[in-house]
Amino acid sequence: MAANEATSEVTSKDGTPIAISRSGEGPALILVGGALSDGSGAAPLAKLLAPRFTIVTFDRRGRGKSGDTPPYAVEREIEDVDAIIDALGGTAFIHGHSSGAVLSLEATAKLTGKVTKLSLYEPPFITDGTRPPPPADFASHIDGLIAADRRGDAVEYFLVDVVGTPAEAIAQMRSAPAWPGLEALAHTLAYDVAVLGDRMSGKPLASGAWDGVSIPVLVMDGGASPEWIRNSARSVAGLLPSAEHRSLEGQTHNAAPEVVAPELERFFLG
Repeated sequence: MAANEATSEVTSKDGTPIAISRSGEGPALILVGGALSDGSGAAPLAKLLAPRFTIVTFDRRGRGKSGDTPPYAVEREIEDVDAIIDALGGTAFIHGHSSGAVLSLEATAKLTGKVTKLSLYEPPFITDGTRPPPPADFASHIDGLIAADRRGDAVEYFLVDVVGTPAEAIAQMRSAPAWPGLEALAHTLAYDVAVLGDRMSGKPLASGAWDGVSIPVLVMDGGASPEWIRNSARSVAGLLPSAEHRSLEGQTHNAAPEVVAPELERFFLG
């Protein structure tokens, strides 16, 4: 593949076009983003990794230039990842962030033999009592706000009541240049909710959930992140037979690309 960046698309099993961007040369590494992001969010990390890998970023379905064929199901997003891996020759490394880490883990469990190493950064499960779970009806409340075309309110509700962003920070966020982009992605919040399932309840993760994932896995968290999400990372690592857990000192949920990139190079190329 060419070292310079190239954009194209792959066609998922249900016919949905998925927009991808490739750059660099080397073993294939797919970057999977989380809620309220499209493929452009991973561009700074991709740039740092391109000298050592063929990097693929992509717009998850319903985002950016990708299509969106209803009804949504997590299985369709796994098929999207499968189509990208097939376009890369049949196997790949994957690094997933936040809910994208959960999607990456689910895809690895289903696509046996296709993901050869997996990296996860802060899968946002709530596995203990270190923070309250979101309201029991949070998923349907988000759906209602989207149906009423209250996209900004849906984003605010997700950030405050689900993620735990301080409410006082939202007014500043709403006036920021990036806010319209978040509103444009608001309808995909339901997709990330589906990927997480019932695993934000404060209950321990079920043992055996990913027993089929026997490949090497790196699970990371930020040393400055809230305790609940750091505990989630540890819990996931503890359930995987070949997992390594690392905390990145001073980092939060949006870790600096220049800190994450060396960890990925060490893990995937080691």
